[in-house]
Amino acid sequence: MTHNIFEAVTNGRLIAAHRGARSLAPENTLAAARAGLAAGAGMWEIDIRLSRDGEPVLAHDESLEKTSDAKAVFPERSPWLVDEFSLQELKTLDCGSWFEKADPFGLVGAGRVSVRELQRYCGEKIVTLQEALRFTVENDWLVNIEIKDLTGRPGHEAVVGKVVSAVHREGAAERVLVSSFHHPYLAQVRSLDAKIPTGVLTDRYHPDPSALMAELGSFTFHPSPGAFRPMQARRLKKEGFGVLVWVLNNPFIARALFAMGVNGIFTDFPQRFL
Repeated sequence: MTHNIFEAVTNGRLIAAHRGARSLAPENTLAAARAGLAAGAGMWEIDIRLSRDGEPVLAHDESLEKTSDAKAVFPERSPWLVDEFSLQELKTLDCGSWFEKADPFGLVGAGRVSVRELQRYCGEKIVTLQEALRFTVENDWLVNIEIKDLTGRPGHEAVVGKVVSAVHREGAAERVLVSSFHHPYLAQVRSLDAKIPTGVLTDRYHPDPSALMAELGSFTFHPSPGAFRPMQARRLKKEGFGVLVWVLNNPFIARALFAMGVNGIFTDFPQRFL
C-alpha cells in the first residue's frame, strides 16, 4: 500500500471507503475507518464541518439527528446542527448506536455485521479531523477530506485554513487529497499550500473539466456516475489529471470504468473489491 496520494492515483484502480466502510460501521467514525482498512481500501473519504468553537469534525449532514443521540441528550437544541455545538458537547454524544436500528444498507439484518461489532459501536465518539489524520498516518493510509460547503454558516471563511493547519500538524500532506463541491475552497487550499493536492467534486456534467482543473490547480476530478463522460476521462488522464468517480457499489461497473481510464472509485462497500 502506497502512502503517497499522487502514486496511488497514478497507479490506478484506487478503492476509497466512502465515509469509511459505512455499510459495515457508522459513517465518519474510527470504527468505519477500521472497517475500511480491514477491507483493503487504499484510502478512506471523510466529510468535514466545524463545531461551534471552530474545531473541524467528521460529519456529513448539517444535523446530528440521524447519526447520533443528540435529540435525546439535547432535546431543546433542535434542529441539532453541528456548528451549534461545542466540541466538548459533541464529544458527549453516542455516534454509533444508531447504526444497528437504522441498518442503512441492510447488512445488520442480513447477519453481515456481528453482534459483537454492533456492541463495539455503542458509544462511538465524533471524530476530530486531527484524530482522523493521526489514524491515517499511524496506519500508513490515505484520506480524502471533503470540506462541506459552509456558505452562510459560521466558519465558512475559516474552514480551509483550519483543515490545512491540521494537515500540517499531523505531517500528512502527502497522504491527503482535499475535495469540495464548493470550488473556491480548493483555490484557497492551493493559495495556502500548493503541495496539498485537491479534487474537484461535481454532480453535474461539465463541458470542459480540463479547463476547470487548470483554473483551480487541482489534481483530480470527481464526477458522479451521471456526470462522468469516458472521453473526458481519457483526456484528463492524458493531461496528467486523475479521475475518481463517486459513489459506486457495483464491482462490475467499476471494472468497466477502470477500463475507460478512471483512476479510482468511492464506495460504501470496499469489502466487495478485495
